[in-house]
Amino acid sequence: DIIKLHGGDPANFLDVGGGASVEQVKSAFELITMDSNVQAILVNIFGGIMRCDVIAQGIIKATQELALRVPVVVRLQGSHEEDARALITASDLKIIACDNLDEAARKVVRLSTIVGMANEEHIDVKFKLPI
Repeated sequence: DIIKLHGGDPANFLDVGGGASVEQVKSAFELITMDSNVQAILVNIFGGIMRCDVIAQGIIKATQELALRVPVVVRLQGSHEEDARALITASDLKIIACDNLDEAARKVVRLSTIVGMANEEHIDVKFKLPI
């Protein structure tokens, strides 16, 4: 797994499938953030069947409505990729978009490490989105 390759330890894995809606993506974020071990979220969108713009809309909705307190890193590739990038940029949310999975994994591991170190020292770190 690419997270392990970069020194991370995934808390969980979720696949929304090829026909997910905006609401299903938001629900996926609700499930993921229920786990207190989650210190950062990596979304790997490889949209062949699934449109990247729909996933991006779900990520934006989740970020806005769930008051996420962990960093979100997104790798976009595939169907409607440019539309997805435009949506994320226009949202003015601090969602970190990466061009490739290796870069995304490296960033999410670094951000997770920051959160983990803070937790060990009983320091509350908040990644307020938007920043």
